[in-house]
Amino acid sequence: MFVGIIRVRVSRDAKHPVKTTERSLELLEALRERDRAGVTELASTVEMGKSAVHNHLSTLEEHGYVIRESDGYRLSLKFLDLGGYLRSRMDLYRVAESEVDALARESGELVNLVVEEGGKVVYLRRSKGPQAVDLDTYVGRHVHMHSSALGKAILAQLPGERVEGIVDRHGLPGATPKTITDRATLAEELERSRERGFAVDDEERLEGLRCVAAPVRFAEDVTGAISVSAPTARMSDDWSENRFVEQVRGAANVIELNRYGV
Repeated sequence: MFVGIIRVRVSRDAKHPVKTTERSLELLEALRERDRAGVTELASTVEMGKSAVHNHLSTLEEHGYVIRESDGYRLSLKFLDLGGYLRSRMDLYRVAESEVDALARESGELVNLVVEEGGKVVYLRRSKGPQAVDLDTYVGRHVHMHSSALGKAILAQLPGERVEGIVDRHGLPGATPKTITDRATLAEELERSRERGFAVDDEERLEGLRCVAAPVRFAEDVTGAISVSAPTARMSDDWSENRFVEQVRGAANVIELNRYGV
């Protein structure tokens, strides 16, 4: 189990952050890391007095954001309610939902739809074909962009200064021995992705897994990306002959065209 001091990163735009809000957010992050925890454990984790922790938790409980149980506090499903509401309001999700499922059936593998937010990709929908492997992703999860085909598909369509800003903020941490961890190599990879119209992840986020992704554009803006992921045994690294490439690009094209029906 992760044990350490939780610190919420304050946005660069937060010129006058509210300390009590920061502390509540630290507690929410600590609960997310632990699944559930008691007042004493949380107080030690965030370096706050037990009475203050109890007051924050009581307020969050009163508003429905945490649940108190016999073995401690946990996050409530109100966050799922908020996330579900936000997702339902997104044009991309509404027009892509059926196409994600169709691609999963056609490919037989795991299909993901994401958007970029805050310099990371956020999973909006996952659909599993009959052969799909079960990965560590879930709807709502945020992951680094440079180590995933989905992230690189989006990065390749962004202005250079925006890409630099994302790298400045999040860095290029290594997830596997194949992860791109320097800016020059990433720039070359993004150029290749732009030229061929799709991006790849060759065991860069998870060893033994390959992924191919295509950007989704509404008008002139990149809105998100769609991908197919499969074990290396079922996905060739000969991208010119890889059957998933055209499947993913075709699905992205259908989503873009369906946008006009929203």
